Formats: sequence, structure tokens, C-alpha cells
Amino acid sequence: MPKKTIPTGKEKSMLALHAVIFAIITALSWMMYDKHTGHWAYPWPAWTTAAWALALLGHFCIVYRSYEDKGYDTYRKQQGYNS
Repeated sequence: MPKKTIPTGKEKSMLALHAVIFAIITALSWMMYDKHTGHWAYPWPAWTTAAWALALLGHFCIVYRSYEDKGYDTYRKQQGYNS
């Protein structure tokens, strides 16, 4: 059974930075969204918010849900990399 990898401090800090930037940019894009008071307007920030949230979820999964790959060192040797 593969072991779960333990995230490093750098991985955690980069995830936190990603989350902070996501929150700032998302808030700014929704503030710039002109609601056209009284008229329907296409909610364009919803697409960028959803796409970026999915990317953030993927980043979270990479950091906290990764398992070691026992064949990684063998692969690196086969490819000619020095491990």
C-alpha cells in the first residue's frame, strides 16, 4: 500500500498564496461586474470563478491527497536523470 506523502512547508505556503490571490482577484472581478440595475446582465465572473476554484481544488488535492510513487526513482533512472 503506498504511503501518503506529507506536504512540505513550501507546498502549504504556495497553496495558501494561491488561495489568497484567488480570493482577491475573485472579489475584484465581482466588484467590477456591472449589474445593470433593473436589467439582466450576463454574469461573466462566474466562469473565471468556477475555473479558478476548480484549479484551487486540484492544487489542494495535490498537496494533501498525494501518495508516494514507488516507481518514480526507477523511471528517473530509465530516463537518464541523476537521482
